Amino acid sequence: MEKLALSDEILMQVEKPARYIGNEVNSVIKNKKDVSVRFAMCFPDVYEIGMSHLGIQILYSMLNEWGDVWCERVYSPWADLDQIMRRESIPLFCLESQDPVKNMDFLGITIQYEMCYTNILQILDLSQIPLLAKDRGEDMPIVIGGGPCVYNPEPIADFFDLFYIGEGETQYRPLLDWYIENRRAGGTREDFLHGAAKIPGIYVPRFYEEQYKEDGTIAGRRKKYDDIPNQILKEVVTDMTEAHYPLKPVVPFIKVTQDRVVLEIQRGCIRGCRFCQAGQIYRPVRERDVDRLKEYAVAMLKNSGHEEISLSSLSSSDYSRLDELLDFLIEECGQKHINISLPSLRIDAFSLDVMSKVQDVKKSSLTFAPEAGSQRLRDVINKGLTEEVILKGATLAFEGGWTRVKLYFMLGLPTETEEDILGIGDLSNKIAAAFFEAVPKDRRVNGKVQIVTSTSFFIPKPFTPFQWAPMCTKEEFLDKAHLTKKGIMSQLNQKSIKYNWHEADVSVLEGVLARGDRRVAQIIRKAYEKGCMFDAWSEYFHNERWMESFEECGLDIGFYTTRERADDEIFPWDFIDCGVTREFLLREWKKARSQTVSPNCKAQCQGCGASRFGAGICHESRTPGLDNPSKNG
Repeated sequence: MEKLALSDEILMQVEKPARYIGNEVNSVIKNKKDVSVRFAMCFPDVYEIGMSHLGIQILYSMLNEWGDVWCERVYSPWADLDQIMRRESIPLFCLESQDPVKNMDFLGITIQYEMCYTNILQILDLSQIPLLAKDRGEDMPIVIGGGPCVYNPEPIADFFDLFYIGEGETQYRPLLDWYIENRRAGGTREDFLHGAAKIPGIYVPRFYEEQYKEDGTIAGRRKKYDDIPNQILKEVVTDMTEAHYPLKPVVPFIKVTQDRVVLEIQRGCIRGCRFCQAGQIYRPVRERDVDRLKEYAVAMLKNSGHEEISLSSLSSSDYSRLDELLDFLIEECGQKHINISLPSLRIDAFSLDVMSKVQDVKKSSLTFAPEAGSQRLRDVINKGLTEEVILKGATLAFEGGWTRVKLYFMLGLPTETEEDILGIGDLSNKIAAAFFEAVPKDRRVNGKVQIVTSTSFFIPKPFTPFQWAPMCTKEEFLDKAHLTKKGIMSQLNQKSIKYNWHEADVSVLEGVLARGDRRVAQIIRKAYEKGCMFDAWSEYFHNERWMESFEECGLDIGFYTTRERADDEIFPWDFIDCGVTREFLLREWKKARSQTVSPNCKAQCQGCGASRFGAGICHESRTPGLDNPSKNG
């Protein structure tokens, strides 16, 4: 690094200047003259959030392992620095070299949640890169998007040159090799994008055009070149054990959201909850070898100096060698006073035994996610969790010394009734009662239990069985929250129960952004021009500006949210093949409406389509299900 992009005078004016100076432990500095490709890897939120993201750590480490590539990091400047950069015309810069992002060959943006969409425009704007891909010249970086939100990239398609669909470990080398080859041959930006569109997993939106029916739904898609695919199949890592992993994670100077070593033990989930997008798009379930994980844990703790290690997975309890891995970590970490964090555990006897091994004598809170207040509705969403199991788990936890329980529910789920909503308070009360029954008075710490019941609002996401479902209006959401509160207030143990609910305005907007088509891009741009940024942060969210944008652009929110879709409607994301078939999702949607439960992947194959990848649970062992697994997954 030659010098900082920001002067000392500016750094003294902003909160947490360490966000912008780079040079952290394990950050990678290369000689510009020695590399062929410079890649800016961006998380479009504040430094503390972006530095906690495992995906960027993996790609950063992988790209920098290649001698001809230098990958650097960039995050959204916080509001204070944003104002200064605009006023002083300072271009957004990468942390490692402090060079402007606009001087890079690629700007890769990982898109983890819809409420960061205006921050993407902030990144482009501050980088002095035209917001619209069609306006960028030959000297501008190739802007590429990845992450879970690109499973419906259409609302932000106008802002990106290309999208990477699926897991990043597989196709970046071919993509960068093609970039180098095209540049040496004197090819244009158009030539590069045309060639990139033929690489598996790469989607170039400018080469495709949506066609609409009179009612506003999609009639079809037209493509610019005959030799590019009609459908983009997601990229999948078939061997997780041999996949790249960052053994020297970058260690921030300041405290970040997840200030710990993260050990990804598996990808995918066997459970099949019908509201959960991650559970579908990350299929099939693939585990990392336990011996390799032990090696990784030792190396990462040594190389980072962190005092905590977290096991990352959608459902850690389902990792087949969890016991063995934990026994090793307890011995390894116990000697060095390193904490072990276990998110995503199911609340059962096995998981509670596991947690009792790794948690201190002072028990922290436990998290249950029943999602719905009644067994009927839990069957609709295929939660695979009964009230008996929930209460038994709570009782075991209370007997084990826990006194604080967090409960997560959703409001507005398909087929939900008033009885289902009131069931949230009823179940919360039963869990509180289980504490008083399980723990004698003389063993009660502070004399009581604390139940924190939280509700979020249901948003139908692409590539879930509920993608056909209607969503509630803001007013309906709030009515449901008030009914939930009323139900809790009527309970015998109401003093032991605290109730929180999510903001309805944000949920409605997230629903539009999650299921929108290309016409939504004008809304996002208009809202950004009105000053919307950091929409995921409640203090910066301005719903009235978004509503003004919809009105000025003449788009109806209800078209994207409250409207139920016909079985055969073409969705904006249908050109993507996420591995599970539309037929499977539709079958699960119909089973939901008949309150029929589907077994998990280990119990019985449901013919979802993921077996085509020849990896993970689909490849290792399987019980035949509804269809021929060799064809359907």
